[in-house]
Amino acid sequence: MSRKQLELNPRKSLFYQVVALILRGIATVISRPTVHGEANIPATGPVLIAPTHRSNVDFAFSLFMTKRKVFFMAKDSLFGIPVVGRAIIALGAFPVARGTADRDAMRAAQSVLAAGHALILFPEGTRKYGATVDDLLDGTMFIAAREQATVVPVGLAGTETFAANLKRGRLARVTIVIGEPITPPEASERVSRSAVSAKTVELQRKLQLALDEAQGN
Repeated sequence: MSRKQLELNPRKSLFYQVVALILRGIATVISRPTVHGEANIPATGPVLIAPTHRSNVDFAFSLFMTKRKVFFMAKDSLFGIPVVGRAIIALGAFPVARGTADRDAMRAAQSVLAAGHALILFPEGTRKYGATVDDLLDGTMFIAAREQATVVPVGLAGTETFAANLKRGRLARVTIVIGEPITPPEASERVSRSAVSAKTVELQRKLQLALDEAQGN
């Protein structure tokens, strides 16, 4: 797959439906996910879904959050694996080079929102540990401001022990809490850094509330 290639087709192809059905089936059996607040994700228009990030499998739970096709970044090395690469492309993935300022990936993320689609972006950046949402970088809200996309915080509880439970032969229990949507910072010709910072603080607060609620269920 070319680094610049991205199919912005919200239609769920037959291959997409098959892959999604398999993933949903596996996740349902081994993690019994429960979802709260599905109505908080807009059915149309650009939306940036911003979950907490505690596991490599977090992206898969977008299949339980909304009926919309959701686009997301995945590390570029996965696209070279024949079956895996084709499957994640069908699901809406586009490559990002980990550990670098990948401008192609950021442009792809903006193009998803500019076309009015749904995008998953982890505002914590890399995987974190524990029950606290630390200070976030401004990148999520900056992109939201540029494309005037609604931002929806999502707390994921149970994914951090997902792999460990599987190794021990135990089933996991994942709870998904979709928080109240946040309007993007206003933007005209330029994006105000102070407005982006204020909205980032709001996102951190609402993300913490969603994670606390998820962990309490």
